[in-house]
Amino acid sequence: MCALVSSDVINQRIFILRGHKVMLSPHLAELYGVEVRALIQAVKRNKGRFPADFMFQLTWKEMEFLKSQIVTSRSQIVILKKGKNIKYLPYAFTEQGVAMLSSILKSKRAVRVNIAIMRAFVKLREMLSTHKELAFQFRELERKVGKHDEDIQAIFRAIQRLMAEPEKPKIKIGFRP
Repeated sequence: MCALVSSDVINQRIFILRGHKVMLSPHLAELYGVEVRALIQAVKRNKGRFPADFMFQLTWKEMEFLKSQIVTSRSQIVILKKGKNIKYLPYAFTEQGVAMLSSILKSKRAVRVNIAIMRAFVKLREMLSTHKELAFQFRELERKVGKHDEDIQAIFRAIQRLMAEPEKPKIKIGFRP
């Protein structure tokens, strides 16, 4: 990983919004060492490279949600500092959008940071894949144990029947024709 940005710093700036893992324009601008407006300006000049599944602008509701999430996490960069109102909603870049940023930001720092970000996304994807595999194995184990529980219960019932004293036929008292 490049010494410029640690993977922990990048991982803390990856959020899940609208079902996508994204990074926000203020965070990306800071990592790339440019101003947010310069980053957005470069993106707008190359709008054809950023379809809706590569980049989208947050809604006020999403911004409020993120604000509450970021405030609770001390290791995050606070996008909205106390007492400041935001004028523009930030943009969210998916993994493909971040990759496309490397084609419009050509500084050496941007290239190195972009490599680090791509590695972080890959690592995150691998971790999620591992968790899915573990969840699948756990469900299989539960299913097998559940089946064994039924078998064990049947064995216990059979043992209890064998252990029970056989009923002796009752001898009828009285006159027999």
